[in-house]
Amino acid sequence: MAQVLEFKLPDLGEGLTEAEIVRWLVEVGDVVAIDQPVVEVETAKAMVEVPCPYGGVVTARFGEEGTELPVGAPLLTVAVGESSGPAAEGGDEGSGSGNVLVGYGTGAPPARRRRVRPTNGAGASSGPSVPAVAGASGALRGAGAVDGARVLDGVALADGGAVSGGTARAGAVPDAGSGPAVAGGPVPVISPLVRRLARENGVDLRRLPGSGPEGLILRADVESAIERGARRTEAAPAPSSAAVADGVRIPLKGVRGAVADKLSRSRREIPDATCWVDADATELMRARTAMNAAGGPKISLLALLARICTAALARYPELNSTVDMAAREVVRLDQVHLGFAAQTERGLVVPVVRDAHARDAESLTAEFARLTEAARTGALTPGELTGGTFTLNNYGVFGVDGSTPIINHPEAAMLGVGRIVPKPWVHEGELAVRQVVQLSLTFDHRVCDGGAAGGFLRYVADCVERPTVLLRTL
Repeated sequence: MAQVLEFKLPDLGEGLTEAEIVRWLVEVGDVVAIDQPVVEVETAKAMVEVPCPYGGVVTARFGEEGTELPVGAPLLTVAVGESSGPAAEGGDEGSGSGNVLVGYGTGAPPARRRRVRPTNGAGASSGPSVPAVAGASGALRGAGAVDGARVLDGVALADGGAVSGGTARAGAVPDAGSGPAVAGGPVPVISPLVRRLARENGVDLRRLPGSGPEGLILRADVESAIERGARRTEAAPAPSSAAVADGVRIPLKGVRGAVADKLSRSRREIPDATCWVDADATELMRARTAMNAAGGPKISLLALLARICTAALARYPELNSTVDMAAREVVRLDQVHLGFAAQTERGLVVPVVRDAHARDAESLTAEFARLTEAARTGALTPGELTGGTFTLNNYGVFGVDGSTPIINHPEAAMLGVGRIVPKPWVHEGELAVRQVVQLSLTFDHRVCDGGAAGGFLRYVADCVERPTVLLRTL
């Protein structure tokens, strides 16, 4: 006797309360193993794959790609039992792993997905069968039509939903083996970013021919469709004077929505102040060139600036802190978890380098590279985007000299680094052309006064101008 179990969107941790379905990894009729990832979702922190704690046959999915679901909402239903086949490997019959948090799992490789083909009558199907499913109001047995519903080896499907206990669940996707693709079927798109770009600009992917292999829809195809739509809009007759233009409405959700909430909270709660100084970075650039010429892994400029930050925070620990207003206390933190701002197609994210104070320049370079690539591909985990204690913001990559950034709540300070450009500079009593950078420190005035903030920034500038100052802290 099989049992239909409902798997709900689990608690994703880090205070997250909802997620958007980016891509389904299974379809109705697939056989899944315990802890096999079944859906890729995007939260306000990152994109993650959600594993299902049950093994069996997928009987229904809830929500199309692009749908936002709250934590606790149904994701899919799975028929489990004695005949669930290889899906039940790794656990007892009808049981799950008990793992309901993203990232948890048995660690065993998932079984290969197999399609369970629906039968057209009472005869046996060619694939593995699922025993009859007993519900609260009676048992659904055999195959074929049950009160007008499609049956997937004993599990009735009505209007695209699975019937469990005599109740039809709406919103599930019909299994792909039931016939040719229809308007609600899959489209040849792999990249979640392409789906998001199309969704945000109102492009119907089902009407868009793909230029990639086997009709795959590429980002260039979506961008061309957006441009064609813009040209048609420009060529359209102007609206009458009585019409009021609403403009383009862009939902604040996902990463962009989370950033908006955090920045708004920072502005409301943190009394920030900014100080800045110009520094001669010529010697720092020469030191980096000499390091990289000596062989071994290349050292990034960001890693050297991070090393300077951690040395400065050791001298001025009040800037590596947070404020607990409920207890009316400033909490000074022992470890430096260094965040750095990264601009991606999904918006601004701040990955965190754990224990930056304990890393050398090579280790920092490698970790910056790893996290930057994960940010670019949308593969950062919630844990890699939270828990920072201090942020380094290199806005010089945008070609600007200075900025007064908003502090990354609940941190207490952020160091900004502008572009490094040749400028006239008085060096050793003479006018010379030097590589000059503007450094700025935005800090929470509750944790320290201008003396500590100025001392921190001056020490950073001294290390930039004379890297040998760092030898004292090695």
